Amino acid sequence: MENSRQFNNTNIEIFPIGLGAMPLSLNGRPDPTQAHAVIEAFIHAGGNFIDTANVYCMDESEVGHNERLIEKTLSKLNQKNNIHVATKGGIKRNENNWIANAKPAFLRQSCEQSLIDLNTESIFLYQLHSPDPEIPLAESVGELLNLKNEGKIQYIGLSNVNLEQVQIALSITQIISVQNRCSLFDQRSFNDGTVEFCEKSNITFIAHSPVGGHFQHKQLTDNDSLKVLADKHNASPYQILIAWLLNKSASILPIPGASKVASIQDSLQANTIELDKDDIYLLNRF
Repeated sequence: MENSRQFNNTNIEIFPIGLGAMPLSLNGRPDPTQAHAVIEAFIHAGGNFIDTANVYCMDESEVGHNERLIEKTLSKLNQKNNIHVATKGGIKRNENNWIANAKPAFLRQSCEQSLIDLNTESIFLYQLHSPDPEIPLAESVGELLNLKNEGKIQYIGLSNVNLEQVQIALSITQIISVQNRCSLFDQRSFNDGTVEFCEKSNITFIAHSPVGGHFQHKQLTDNDSLKVLADKHNASPYQILIAWLLNKSASILPIPGASKVASIQDSLQANTIELDKDDIYLLNRF
């Protein structure tokens, strides 16, 4: 069991499992009281890294909803100085679409609005939400570097990228994190070498949807092999999946989403599970 892992290329210690706050603001989201309770339960259990984005909201009319929710809760709990909040920019939100827009001017506008919505002078980690196929990646990353040099963000991260894009960004500035969908059932970032490169380059790999995301995770409870391991460790299948990621690399930070207090409490217990060689062998056969 680990109490903390270092956020690579910083001196910051974080709990090994973060909170993906997106479910607190999308369709089917909990009411504000329950949303605040989820964040409070996460912090009470020792969590100190929350991932958000300006477009975690219902539609374009409420961009920043998730950021404002987090800021309000942290202020109420007097925890703003203790919790590391990462947000993102580079996607434009329409009612039914998420459209990449990583043009420098739009990135700057998004970042400056996030500063307001998070009520902070400098964002801990600002991530390019997605590369924009319409413009060179170097232009987007260059603008993030400008924002960093102005003190508006402390560290730069990338999301939804491949290995080549990570390497391009690194040729421009320091990147401390890469965030991709990653789980036992979605191993693209392992297969294409992104996770291995991050580990060798001292970059934290943030694994979102570590139990399969909103749709797939419900099917996992019917998986016989996961049931066997869950029973063996007196755990939930979700805990086994997160424990597998933690076991894969010390550079991986899983950020399970949650819209219920019980869900985030369950996920954080994955940190107490020690998988043995037989467990890993069984999981790696999936």
